[in-house]
Amino acid sequence: MEVKKSKSANLERGKGTWVLMGLVAVLAILYVAFEWTQHEKKFNDDILNAGDITIEEEVIPITMPEKKTVPPPPQAVTQAEVLNIVEDDADIEETTLVSAEDQTEYVEISDDVPIVVEDIEEEQQIFQVVENMPEFPGGTAALMAYLRKNIKYPTICQEQGIQGRVVVQFVVNKDGSIVDPEVIKPVNPYLDKEALRVISTMPKWKPGEQRGKPVRVKFTVPVQFKLSN
Repeated sequence: MEVKKSKSANLERGKGTWVLMGLVAVLAILYVAFEWTQHEKKFNDDILNAGDITIEEEVIPITMPEKKTVPPPPQAVTQAEVLNIVEDDADIEETTLVSAEDQTEYVEISDDVPIVVEDIEEEQQIFQVVENMPEFPGGTAALMAYLRKNIKYPTICQEQGIQGRVVVQFVVNKDGSIVDPEVIKPVNPYLDKEALRVISTMPKWKPGEQRGKPVRVKFTVPVQFKLSN
């Protein structure tokens, strides 16, 4: 029995067509590859040849400033000294030089000129003794009463039984005010301090006078500190 093949199961029927199509495809791929290689080579050659192009640079001339020549300073002209020679028989005017000492006017001093001698200024002078001595208002009795009334016996001296006479010296100004009190005979620091306080707070005195004018006078007052029994 003979086996019959159908046209649809015959594999040999389309073999030649597929081989031809594959050959055409391979040729097309080779052509495209060849064209691409030639184009790339040409592009690279153009880039390499571009390095041979010479670019002309424009040369800009540099203008240098002109050097100014400074002329040398003119030389000083030395004027020759001209000497006039005068003959011996020529008339020459004589010039008389007058010394300053000859023009000084002398003033004669006469013995009759009075010499004024000013008196010694008495504004700041302090007298020890004057014609009219300073006086406390009301006299010596009033002074002793003022001291007894205003003296505050220091407590510490009372407790220790300290007593004595402190001598204070001061200046009575021309207006009667009391200035510059100082202890010239101390007894105890506390008693001395109290004596200075009382003398400084005294009212104004009647100022001393010399030749009818008030002057500054130095005065001394004893301040007695005595405890009562």
